[in-house]
Amino acid sequence: MSQEVVVVTPCRAACKNEGGICSGCHRTMDELSQWRFMDNEQRQDKVKQLSGEQSTHQCQQCGEPAYCDISAGKSSCWCFEIEKRDTSSLQKSATCLCRKCLSKLPLK
Repeated sequence: MSQEVVVVTPCRAACKNEGGICSGCHRTMDELSQWRFMDNEQRQDKVKQLSGEQSTHQCQQCGEPAYCDISAGKSSCWCFEIEKRDTSSLQKSATCLCRKCLSKLPLK
């Protein structure tokens, strides 16, 4: 009999809504509200994306692994769910910022 692995929440109990991104775990508000409806595979994928274990590119700001849903083949990205940031100080690039760097930018 196989035992199902249950993925725990990436919550760090340091929650503060930073323009649509949790300051603790860096999930969007939609990801937070949908967490309880996700199956274990979806949760595990999200945890891997948040940790950088699963990435699509390197963040242009910090060089750490980052994940873009569009680069992964989806029609929309998690960053569309958050408040728009002022990216005028950044060099124009084809790659996205990671969640940590994006959350540090000022809101538009």
